[in-house]
Parts: sequence; C-alpha cells; structure tokens
Amino acid sequence: MWRISKKSFLFVIASFLFLALIGCASSEAQESEPLTTGLDANEWNNLAFKDKFPLHWESYLENMENQNEVLPKNDPSIEPYLPIVWNGFGFAVEYNLTRGHTYAFEDQMNVRRITQNPNAVSACMSCKTTLFPEMIEEFGAEEAYKLNYHEEALPWLEEKAGEDKGKVIDGKGHSAEWGHVSVGCSTCHDPETMELRITAPHLTDGLERLGFDIENATQHDMRSLVCAQCHVEYYFDPLNDLQTTLPWGDGLTFEEQWDYSEAQAERDGGFQGEFVSAISGGPILKAQHPEYELWSYGPHQTVSCADCHMPYQRVDGEKMSSHRWGSPMETLEESCRTCHGDKTPSYLENRVDDIQKRHKEQLLRAQDISASAHYYVNRMITSGVDEEKVKEAQALVREGQWFWDMPAAENSYGFHNPDGAMASFTRSIDKSQEAIILATRELMAVGEDIDELEEQIKLTKENVIDESVNHEKHLQAINEWFPDVRDN
Repeated sequence: MWRISKKSFLFVIASFLFLALIGCASSEAQESEPLTTGLDANEWNNLAFKDKFPLHWESYLENMENQNEVLPKNDPSIEPYLPIVWNGFGFAVEYNLTRGHTYAFEDQMNVRRITQNPNAVSACMSCKTTLFPEMIEEFGAEEAYKLNYHEEALPWLEEKAGEDKGKVIDGKGHSAEWGHVSVGCSTCHDPETMELRITAPHLTDGLERLGFDIENATQHDMRSLVCAQCHVEYYFDPLNDLQTTLPWGDGLTFEEQWDYSEAQAERDGGFQGEFVSAISGGPILKAQHPEYELWSYGPHQTVSCADCHMPYQRVDGEKMSSHRWGSPMETLEESCRTCHGDKTPSYLENRVDDIQKRHKEQLLRAQDISASAHYYVNRMITSGVDEEKVKEAQALVREGQWFWDMPAAENSYGFHNPDGAMASFTRSIDKSQEAIILATRELMAVGEDIDELEEQIKLTKENVIDESVNHEKHLQAINEWFPDVRDN
C-alpha cells in the first residue's frame, strides 16, 4: 500500500491549492482584460451594438413598449392646471407623459412646443441624441448649443443620421423612426471598450463646480452618473453661448439650486427663467427632471440608479444588467427585494403606492394655490396696483412655482426622497399663499371685490379643465377678466 507522510500530504494539498489559485487568477485576469468591440471610438448609431451584445439589445428593446398609457400631462386626471401655471410657454401647449428612451428624440421632434417654436435652439437636443457630442465637435461649444433647431441643427442631424441609417424595431409592432440616434448605447458607454463614461459636458462642468473629482469616480459612482447626464435640472446659460448648464454651484438640494438660480438672475444678462408668465407677468423658472438631485439626499442615496432601474438578471445563464429603463416595480424581486428581502412584494408595492398618493395630493394642492396666485397678480396689474408691490408678489409666485415644479418634474412621484419632496411642496404652498395675501391687501385698497375675483378664478379653472382639445386648454386660461399682461 502506498503511504505518504503527514508532511508530504500537506505539501500535496498546498500544491493543489496553489495550482487552483493560479487557475482562478488566470481566469480573473482573462475576465478583467479590456473588452475590444471593434467599433469606432465615435460610433453613435445604436444599431451598431445590436449584434455584438444581443442579450443586452433584447433588453434594450423592452423600452419600446410603454408601461402606461401615454396621456397629455394636463389631463384632468393628472395635473389639470398646467395650462395656467405655464401659460406663455410651450409646455402649456403640449407636454405628455413619456414613452421609452428609444423614442426620446422622435418625440421631441414632433411635440408642439418645439414644432411651433421657430426660435427653438439646438441645446434642446443635448440630452436627446447620441449625436450631440459630434455636434459639439463639428460646430464647437461656442456654436453647438445655439444653432436654430429647425433651420440648422435638425437638417445637419437628418443628413448625418437619416432614415437610411436604420430605425429601431422590436418585433412586436413597435418602431422608433429615430431610435438609432436617440439616447442609447454610446451615451453611457465607450464604443470601443464599453466602459461607462460621461459624454455630457454639462455634467462634467456641474460636478467640477461641486468639487467632485470625476477622474476618481468609482464604478458605483458611474452607475448613477451616466443617468445624471440627463435626469437633472438644467438651463441654457445666456452668459455662456446658451450652453446646457446645471444649477449646482451651491449644492444639489432643491433649496440650494433655488439659491444658485436666483444668484444667476441677479447677474447682468444672467438667466432669468425659461419664460414670462402671460398671466402674472413675471419671469418663471421651468423645472426639468431632477431625479439625480432628489435621490442624492434621499434614503436610497447609498444605492446607485442602476441597482434599482437596471438590476442584474440572468438571461440564458448569463448575468447582465437590465437595459429596460423604467419603474423598479416591474422588476421588484431584483430591484427591491435584494435589499428588502424581509418585506413581502405586496408590502413594498403598498408602501410605494402610499408615498406616491400623498405626493400627488400635495402636488395638486400646491398647483391649485399657485394657479390662483398667478390670477391674483394678474388682477393687481390690471387694477393699477403699485408696481413695486406687483414685483414683490411676482417674486413670491416665482418661488412658489419653483418649489412645486421641481418635485412635479421629478419622475419618481416623490419616492426618491419623500421628505425632500414634501418639504418642497410646503415651501411652495407658503410662498403662493403669501402672494395671495399680499395681493388681497393691495386689491382691497383699490376697491376690488375679492369674492368676485375668486368666482372668476374658479370659472376660469373650470373652463381650462373642460376644454376637450388638450393643446388648446391654455387658450381658456386667458379671458377678459384675466388678459395677457406681458405687454403691460
């Protein structure tokens, strides 16, 4: 019988372990070798990635199917007073619930607030198309953001990425005419290596002003920062060639962004707002979609956007990050219960539903009071109230609107930060009510009948809601009692 000593036995075991470790190390080394796709470093066409990453592509195509019915956001069941509070701006004409990311550019091209605005600029494209980095490269940052959307930017893009370059089709009857150039693969990935990257200069600029060292960003950081290229509040800076700019000079909270925006408005030639209200006559800031900011100081800030919205899944035995970007409620097991495994799916669904219901209740209340405040200021102007008092009321209306619009434009319906959103609504309601109190005092001093004013506001709101043609609702917000005061 073959015998070995204890010492020899231990040596053999150690040798096997050593060889196993070498094998593992070799395997890890192979897995960590940089991926080379063979694609051009400047590849922008989403279809170029289709055959190289078929599983990811199939996941990406799930964005073609809408999770909910696409309705105008001013529908009575959603936010009925938008044609009032945004009157004087394109969003009052048409603003719809979003479709999937594959339709982002196509939907922008066809929405009335673009098609009916001859002065729209190319900066509007900066978060909608994979070709915008090339637009900057070709025209230079000084010109790329201020090209006329219809006469310069769109013809350039159509020539570059016309229909002959292909369109995205999912095999279920859904087709995105401009899906091949809509926000997609190269927005977040280096086409050569597929490493996560930032292609939006406005995000890099915003992070630098916050003191964030992008060069040392971790993979965990990047799984949120690629989303922050678009899912943020922004404005087109008149002091910097209309370049897309994030109001991040003071911080990321809604309060800090408000302070920064007001400081910019005080600069000579600085950004005053997206539009002047036709009803209250003052400059108004229009919020965009500050998901990244609200999340950043909410209870889920320790997990990345991708952890919840692009959870890891196994497809054909391969682990991959989902590329269907939408509600985590559609992937609750992978998105939520990986951390909240002690909670049942029904508990989690009810918890989210409760947060979002309370959010909508406060949103509608804040918008209702904000709409009334606009009309009170309108009456101040037409009744000849002292100009300084009008300006004071307009400033309160502006602040009240900002603080409901930010959580309203944020697409989690408050879930990313329930306390932050509620605090914003509270400030909104307070400021709008201050405007109404100020206006009431001044209007009574000049003999206005406040009861009659309230009745006219109520009737006007009802006329807006009852208008059956959604893109004409804003026309009902102006009448003999409440004329367009922008020329006053």
